[in-house]
Amino acid sequence: MSNSPRIAVVDDDEAVRESLSDLLQVLDLPCRSFDRAEAFLTAYASGAFTCLITDLRMPGIGGVELLRRMKALGGPMPVIVITSSTDHSTHRDVMENGAMACLTKPIRDEELIHHLRALGYDCDKGRGGGR
Repeated sequence: MSNSPRIAVVDDDEAVRESLSDLLQVLDLPCRSFDRAEAFLTAYASGAFTCLITDLRMPGIGGVELLRRMKALGGPMPVIVITSSTDHSTHRDVMENGAMACLTKPIRDEELIHHLRALGYDCDKGRGGGR
């Protein structure tokens, strides 16, 4: 496995984690997945990850607390939060704590790809030029 920077996927739901990882692999974007925020924080090193995609509600450290901790670490890494919550105040709280996007589950591939492209990722490499 390459040591190049990659996207981190943090979600306690194995099916969601695998689905996101599979999509990123199809897009030819290196990623590493974690089943909880604590595991990600243990593996975190400055420059090791270029983006974080995290669930909002997880056992232990949740998405908002993870955003706060990332901010405290001083990393300018963009964070995309995914959640099953449709509550506008929850989405607002996530954005106020530094997320670049808050997406509601189930996540549409094109919605995530839109945000990845906004971050400068080439999302067409692994897709034969797009759908």
